[in-house]
Amino acid sequence: MRYLHINGVDVKADFSTENGVLYRYRLEIRKIGSPASSKTVCAIMQNPSYAGEEEADKSVQFLEKNIFQLDLPEFKNVGRLIVVNQFARVQTNGFVGDPTEIGERNDLAISKAIAESDIALVAWGSSNRFSERKKFVLDQLSSQRHKKFYQTKMHPSRGRYDGFILPLEI
Repeated sequence: MRYLHINGVDVKADFSTENGVLYRYRLEIRKIGSPASSKTVCAIMQNPSYAGEEEADKSVQFLEKNIFQLDLPEFKNVGRLIVVNQFARVQTNGFVGDPTEIGERNDLAISKAIAESDIALVAWGSSNRFSERKKFVLDQLSSQRHKKFYQTKMHPSRGRYDGFILPLEI
């Protein structure tokens, strides 16, 4: 199935091919017409699939709807969504989570996206078998305690709207 970005957004993607492997370090989605003073959400997911500037995937589209369309109080006045991942390698099937799938610039991309945000959303669901990557992300968040933190009840590709966004204690 093909997924498109929701209407009314502008998307920029940071892809890189390294040693013949495709990585996506950042996907930035801006709500067209948002004031410059609007807030930014950084969503940290597991690994990217094919979502880019022209096409979304199921998870990215689901997050766009939650953040820009549903009028959830957690995302009031949000005009920008930055999506980063624990692993930057673009892969839809057979994902293993090997250290070579992290990507050369990924730790910096995650740190920068969190620093640029007002709200952080840990969007890998209730379980994460990648303890070292999870620790890295949570350590980055703990240095930004003045921000709002949320988590998703489940992975966005399997999400249901009711009760999907939960508070996260860091």
